Amino acid sequence: MSVTAESVRQLRERTGAGMMECKRALVETNGDLDAAAELMRKQGLAKADKKASRIAAEGVISTAVSADGKAAVMVEINCETDFVARGDDFTGFAAVVSQQALAANPADVEALLAVPATGGETIDSLRRTLIAKIGENISVRRFVRVESAGQLGSYLHGTRIGTLVALEGGDAALARDLAMHVAASSPRYLSAADVPAEDVAKERAIRIDMSQNDEKNKGKPEAVLVKIVEGGLNKWLNEITLLGQPFVKDDKLSVEKLLAGAQAKITRFERLEVGAGIEKKQDDFVAEVMAQAKGSSGH
Repeated sequence: MSVTAESVRQLRERTGAGMMECKRALVETNGDLDAAAELMRKQGLAKADKKASRIAAEGVISTAVSADGKAAVMVEINCETDFVARGDDFTGFAAVVSQQALAANPADVEALLAVPATGGETIDSLRRTLIAKIGENISVRRFVRVESAGQLGSYLHGTRIGTLVALEGGDAALARDLAMHVAASSPRYLSAADVPAEDVAKERAIRIDMSQNDEKNKGKPEAVLVKIVEGGLNKWLNEITLLGQPFVKDDKLSVEKLLAGAQAKITRFERLEVGAGIEKKQDDFVAEVMAQAKGSSGH
């Protein structure tokens, strides 16, 4: 069988790979389209394995909400560059992952990767095929599922920050506003009672040390110093807890007071931000591109 322009075109449509890569595969398989596609798939999976160690700190947060609005999922999908994160192939894959995570309700990421997606392929095989096509490491990093008997607010800030808020009482508008608040203010805990005791003790010790070493506090009674420390500690607790934070739409009102006025209660909230906690080694990618450029120019 000969390699024709038409067979190269058909293989490109099937695999999404470049023209020269398709032509090489067809030459190697004597023009057999099916064999060439299978060969490229195997080669692509091998490439995907090689790219697995590369840092992927860009990407998107993708959400999916059930038809009844009582359950929602957020998934973080990572790649190496912002350019790829904006591409249709990548965002389409992310949408598939979040929908499947909602439908299958897997226990963890490993189980999610094993979920069947389209054409009998699993999420993981789709991921590895996409790595072969795009040429970057792609990972399904984490996901959260939130269910609510009451209102469930979801919000995406662009594609990099996603939030979910479950409410008892209140209405859809309040749930949405609170989801936006969580995106903007990034609370670490729901209430002061949820902050680990060791964290509170550590912060108190820091503030005691600061107050004792502040020249302005020299000669002040012990009771006054205690008030200064506890006042600063309470301010810190309000800053890191959702209920203690000033509401983003009205900073004279705390979220706790907002909820009291609406006779509502937050039962759970989640916030995911792309790349949070991943050590980014930006120079690695730049160096790799430069090395490829030098190699292709023959220097």
